[in-house]
Amino acid sequence: MNAPQTHAGFTLIEVLVALAIVGVAMAASMRALGLSAGGAQAMQQRSLALQAAENRLAELRLQRAFPPPGRSSEPCPQGPLALVCEQQFQNTVNNNFRLAAVRVRLGQGPVLAELYGLLSLLP
Repeated sequence: MNAPQTHAGFTLIEVLVALAIVGVAMAASMRALGLSAGGAQAMQQRSLALQAAENRLAELRLQRAFPPPGRSSEPCPQGPLALVCEQQFQNTVNNNFRLAAVRVRLGQGPVLAELYGLLSLLP
């Protein structure tokens, strides 16, 4: 008796299943890559916003500014970003010091960085 012949290779169903698995893996990889790129961009924006806030607070200290209590807003571009610095000044218990809060936004978006510091009349 002759033994039945066997054919080496894959069936169409096996190939389709393998392609489906590879497709799902590629889609998951692309999603993860997209989230990673978005996270890196957001981190860059927050980092530049923090630098802008630190710069603004340093400018106020170097100018020996002692602004009256209240709020103000001014552009504070940093790198490629057109950031806006919102400043709020408040009295403290000691009249020689003023609390300064600097909040940095990208346009009308959410606050990317917030920094607090004290300004003084003392030398």
